[in-house]
Amino acid sequence: MSFLLPKLTCKREVDQAIKSVAEKVLVLRFGRDNDSVCLQLDDILAKTAHDLSKMAVIYLVDVNNVPVYTQYFDISYIPSTVFFFNGQHMKVDYGSPDHTKFVGSFKTKQDFIDLIEVIYRGAMRGKLIVRSPIDPNNIPKYDLLYQGI
Repeated sequence: MSFLLPKLTCKREVDQAIKSVAEKVLVLRFGRDNDSVCLQLDDILAKTAHDLSKMAVIYLVDVNNVPVYTQYFDISYIPSTVFFFNGQHMKVDYGSPDHTKFVGSFKTKQDFIDLIEVIYRGAMRGKLIVRSPIDPNNIPKYDLLYQGI
């Protein structure tokens, strides 16, 4: 399903998207087109893109094409989804140690829709971090590689 969503292929395109998307949540999915979990996430993103078009813009980014952002966001697990609003990185408290990105795929379309709505409403109120509406049982668990260093 990754062919249904627009792709950003270089750092300049990612920079431009972050700067130019205004009054909407910018969703950047970092991953690989041939990864099975990325394809599962892309399917959810593609099916919800139209419903969320007034609140969000969704782009796919290949981790191999933008190593600067891959390193900056510490993307060691794919897929990882990062959110922005008006050029500002939005953080989400998922109940995990990392608030900068969502790691893995969403279990349902509704989980993703609910998350975008919460980020959008929080960002419109000026918040930089919001609490995730997703059931903690639906959030993938992982360990931070460099925790406590």
